[in-house]
Amino acid sequence: MLIDTHCHLDAAEFGSDQDKLLQAAQAAGVTHIVVPAVERANFSSVRALCERLPACSPAYGIHPMYVAHADENDLVILRDYLRDGHPVAVGEIGLDFYIEHYDQKQQEYFFVEQLKLAREFDLPVLLHIRRAQDTVLKYLRQIRVRGGIAHAYGGSRQQADEFIKLGFRLGFGGAMSYTRATRLRELAATLPLSSIVLETDAPDMPPEFIDRGQPNKPEHLQRIAQILAALRGMTIEEIARVTTENALAVLPGLNAGIPPSGQTPSA
Repeated sequence: MLIDTHCHLDAAEFGSDQDKLLQAAQAAGVTHIVVPAVERANFSSVRALCERLPACSPAYGIHPMYVAHADENDLVILRDYLRDGHPVAVGEIGLDFYIEHYDQKQQEYFFVEQLKLAREFDLPVLLHIRRAQDTVLKYLRQIRVRGGIAHAYGGSRQQADEFIKLGFRLGFGGAMSYTRATRLRELAATLPLSSIVLETDAPDMPPEFIDRGQPNKPEHLQRIAQILAALRGMTIEEIARVTTENALAVLPGLNAGIPPSGQTPSA
């Protein structure tokens, strides 16, 4: 089985097709999906989706690209969801120093406060990081959490080793499918397999093998796994087994939503 550790199944691009998307993913061997929220406005839709679809598990957080219109009350509401919303992680949180006109001080404030919440509730975190690897690592050393996933990993090997030391797995998805992404593919091929989890980030980060302009979908995780298997000279069965074990280890709350071996979760 495969676990999509990062998929925005509630996104507007998918309309009301979540059931069909999940069924197609399950037919492709994807048995569970982690659905991260990105702002207060979609906490409730993520929770409702995951309550309706047992094969999905929620995470709640304020994404760095959404902190510009967040306030202290959003953190209060986030705390309520972390307490009562059955999350498997705090996320999607992090730092993004790539976007235009970003407020670094504000991003760092919300990142730190959400790390504190993750520590308080003993939850792993789902990290969004762009051009901010070292700053994120600095805060993770200061505010120790129980690990998590560096989503859409794009840093160096040295930085990857530091994340691993802090108890993190590294998320690989559609970007790995591009043959020109030589540095990323080298990382996927040579990092310890025990440090890797798979993701789609659907509807974003479309892989090379789908038509331009089409949204990414969780069913594409199977082909992403096949690419990783080819890069490492392994079978897809081995990749599926180990990356699933990695996801369950780093997100222990998933274990409650994964059925015994041989059973398929209902849509």
